[in-house]
Amino acid sequence: MNSAKKTLLLAVAVLAASASQAQKAPRLEITPYINNVNADAAVRKTTSNIIIAGSGLTLRAFEPYGGDRNEGGYAGAVNKYQEVLGKKVQVYCMTIPTAVAFYCPDGAAEWTRNECAAINNIYGKLSTDVKSVNAYTTLGSHAHEPIYSRTDHHWAPLGAFYAAREFARVAGVPFASLDAYEKRVVRNYVGSMARFSRDAAVKHSPETFVYYVPRDSSYTTTMTVYTLDKGRKRVVSQSEPQTANFFRTYKDGSGAAYCTFMGGDDRTVAVRTNTANHRRLLILKDSYGNALPPYLFGSFEEVHVADCRYFTPNVVDYVRQNGITDVLFANNLIHASMPKTVQSYMKYLEQ
Repeated sequence: MNSAKKTLLLAVAVLAASASQAQKAPRLEITPYINNVNADAAVRKTTSNIIIAGSGLTLRAFEPYGGDRNEGGYAGAVNKYQEVLGKKVQVYCMTIPTAVAFYCPDGAAEWTRNECAAINNIYGKLSTDVKSVNAYTTLGSHAHEPIYSRTDHHWAPLGAFYAAREFARVAGVPFASLDAYEKRVVRNYVGSMARFSRDAAVKHSPETFVYYVPRDSSYTTTMTVYTLDKGRKRVVSQSEPQTANFFRTYKDGSGAAYCTFMGGDDRTVAVRTNTANHRRLLILKDSYGNALPPYLFGSFEEVHVADCRYFTPNVVDYVRQNGITDVLFANNLIHASMPKTVQSYMKYLEQ
């Protein structure tokens, strides 16, 4: 085992121990979701370990949750941010379930770890100073709606809307209904699962990608865009902050429609809104978090977005320089279970 890997594993172990010793947050009432959408669907697993449930235009393709039982390390990192940033900044943890939590047929239950149990494990190790956001129960109550893409590994923008609404409730900020948004669609969309599964049936099960653009919100978007190495693992250079459009438009049939939000992950984004409440939010996220900011333009006067893989400033300095009052960890459970996610977040405190 090389020294870098030993250092990473030691750091994760220390954070896990710290989380276990921290004051426990009151455990949320998260109970396992009972599949009432496609429990009896025919199901199979591809050679690339993707689960495919159903067929035709009701087909769903999604990843099983394996995890590596790193939930304590992730909770420890979230606790550390609250400790370092102090009482003037409120930290929130919203661990986002993936599609397998709601759409795995009963016949494939043994192919995946239980996401409810894993999320409960994270929330049970959080400090009482951190506020938990229960996306799992929120999304489960809407599982009969198109809250996850059928052909992509992301949730759908509608799922992000419901999760953002629950976060706004916990944060005590205003939140606009869907009536305040213009509905836009990209037809004949087939996302990443066609590539991940290498299964022809997924390619022949297109869906409609629906997203929502604020109607009456005035905002400006600034981006610092990173250039990555060939492996897309390391930032090699970055642009000066530049004004840009938050939303990108894609034609029908484009498989990149989820990139409508900010254009992707390899950038740090700041949105200045016309909301005046002295609340400024920093979202620390993976690609799931890309769909959250538009629903919060009426909730915070500024919304900043930083990725768990690509961020070059020291996060403490960034929070202070931008007057951040609220920090939301918005990672899907797969990313929250990765040691490298914890390593990145800890590096951002020191770089």
